[in-house]
Amino acid sequence: MIQAALNGDRTRTDLATVPISIAELAADAIARVAAGAGAMHLHPRDASGRERLDAEIVNAVASHVRAACGVPISVTTGEWIEPDLATRLSLVQGWTAPDETSVNISEPGSIEMMRLLLEIGVGIEAGVWTVADAIALGESGLGNRVTRVLVEPGELQVGTDVAAALHLCADIHTTLDQYGITVPRLQHADGAVTWAVLEDAFRRGIDTRIGLEDTLLNPDGSPTSGNAELVRYAAALQQRLAV
Repeated sequence: MIQAALNGDRTRTDLATVPISIAELAADAIARVAAGAGAMHLHPRDASGRERLDAEIVNAVASHVRAACGVPISVTTGEWIEPDLATRLSLVQGWTAPDETSVNISEPGSIEMMRLLLEIGVGIEAGVWTVADAIALGESGLGNRVTRVLVEPGELQVGTDVAAALHLCADIHTTLDQYGITVPRLQHADGAVTWAVLEDAFRRGIDTRIGLEDTLLNPDGSPTSGNAELVRYAAALQQRLAV
């Protein structure tokens, strides 16, 4: 499965085709399904384009986009959107529409957030950036209660070192195995290591994702025109490796 990461924290300053509004996200999601994506990850925004966790906004965006494209919708619980944990938990408490949401294990309050999501019935994508994150997930006892584990060795962890990114992927998988975490895994990265980590995911036979949240570049290093081009490249790579 290829998940399309439609916008993340990107703005029109990054690229003119970043989908921001609910209508733009829905249209982009429809096109990404046609290009081969099987799920969407997006960051809901308010009318000013600011990322929000408010239930009214998140529920409206998730339900509208899912109705438009017909595939599961994942959102985010990112700490940077609302740094205060108590407020963040209170906002998420009212969520009813998202199928899933990412929770970065490295962020303060991630375990509390996952417990809340289990209570309200929103699926969890546990974001594991490092071996320490994998250990924390294993020690939490929640590893096999999440929807999937996101193996995410991005530029923050490895810079532009592709070999280091692939080595970190292997170490994270080994650690998850050691803790007996058997739920599905989705492996992806951002920045300069995006495409190498995506290819490694295909070779492992596990889910991956691609989109403007992760990279503004095509596999050959040229600037991308948008999510359509990124998903097409990923789907073509998947087909070549499957031959």
